[in-house]
Amino acid sequence: MTVPRTGKTPGGRLKPLPSGPRGVLIDCGTGEAARACYRALQARRVNGSLEATDLVPGATTVLVDGVEEPELLAAEIPDWVLTDDTGQPGEAIEIPVCYDGPDLDAVAELWGVAPGQVADIHTSVEYEAAFCGFTPGFAYLEGLPERYHTPRREDPRTSVPAGSVAVAGPYTGVYPRSSPGGWRLIATMTNPGRLWNEHREPAALLVPGTRVRFVKVEI
Repeated sequence: MTVPRTGKTPGGRLKPLPSGPRGVLIDCGTGEAARACYRALQARRVNGSLEATDLVPGATTVLVDGVEEPELLAAEIPDWVLTDDTGQPGEAIEIPVCYDGPDLDAVAELWGVAPGQVADIHTSVEYEAAFCGFTPGFAYLEGLPERYHTPRREDPRTSVPAGSVAVAGPYTGVYPRSSPGGWRLIATMTNPGRLWNEHREPAALLVPGTRVRFVKVEI
């Protein structure tokens, strides 16, 4: 498999690690590098230069599974140079939300703005689903500028309502079902049932690489 040797690998050198009999876990060092690596792997899977059953991005890693000769793939990886192009084709998915979360005032204080400005800031950004986890249909969305990165709550809730839009660290997430959670709740999605549907392909609305925009609505 050939990876373009143009541009710059965000985060530095990629490190391949064995993962089972047919897998390679790529330690990318940073989330930016993991996103670039995942996009490159996806492109090569589409054009036929990579045969793999699964590509699973994480916070700073990408798992390539179902490879016939993982040792050969691992030998190539340290020499890859990936571009830092983050452009994604297609339209961003719009998610209508009402900014009525119980942590809205606390987040406004952490951001150093008035509560009414949280929605303006949050909707001004285009996000990208970096990876999925925690519960089916939950995507970790990147895009908030560093100054708005937010610490988790010190006292996690035992139950967070489905459709809650929350921030924690560099991420925004939308809870597809009621569950415990320690993120700070700032808004509510109007139709959380869109996030996960086992009768749809793919079942998750927000898969890695999906671009997302939040749209403020009044309820």
